[in-house]
Amino acid sequence: TYFLMATIFIIGYFFITIEHISKVNKSAIAILMAVLCWIIQFKQGSPDMSIHINHLNVQLAGITQIVFFIIGALTIVELINAHKGFELISNMIKVGSKKQMLFVVCGITFFLSAILDNLTTTIVMVSLMKKLIPEGEDRMIIGSGIVIAANAGGAWTPIGDV
Repeated sequence: TYFLMATIFIIGYFFITIEHISKVNKSAIAILMAVLCWIIQFKQGSPDMSIHINHLNVQLAGITQIVFFIIGALTIVELINAHKGFELISNMIKVGSKKQMLFVVCGITFFLSAILDNLTTTIVMVSLMKKLIPEGEDRMIIGSGIVIAANAGGAWTPIGDV
């Protein structure tokens, strides 16, 4: 059973990596992978289904917590956007080069993640970055810097929110 589940995972992961070629949404592939693995787990498992159902409940509870957390974080982002908070911040950021932009945005991210949690800070700062930087490689580089700065700032806090 584990070999079959690992094979499904590897095939699914391959299709996720070639999403731009296959034109199949990676979320759909991930959900299909999960459903197939759970079906195999239930079919091949022990005759006592309560063990599998309890395990499924634990996994669904974890996923639900993440989804609710992201909904809350995105609500914060939308509130900031609705009250033109991103425009206020983006008007205050006056830099002459992309390198300065990287340091300013990452500096704000670092200190903001000490106040908020890392994921919310990353979502907020990526939303801000979308307002400041057009599509392209620069956006990806600064986005990577935002993720690193958010994690570093979280680790820097006295409580060590890594």
